[in-house]
Amino acid sequence: MLKKYIVFIVSFALLYSLYQILSGLVLTALYSPDLSLTDGTASQKAGFGQSSVLQLLAVLFIATLSYFFSNKFINTTS
Repeated sequence: MLKKYIVFIVSFALLYSLYQILSGLVLTALYSPDLSLTDGTASQKAGFGQSSVLQLLAVLFIATLSYFFSNKFINTTS
């Protein structure tokens, strides 16, 4: 039981980290600043703490994948 939990947590952490890295790369690549708003005195602020349903669905999907990976890993080693 503990082995199954460890495999699940490790696979979840790896998949979630991969998701975060890939989404950061995509967001950075697609970002285009609005240069018409910059007049030299504009302050740059970052927005944090924004959450959406899409992020929750992505995490649930990653957890589901981790569950199937852990079950497959446990079944093949048994």
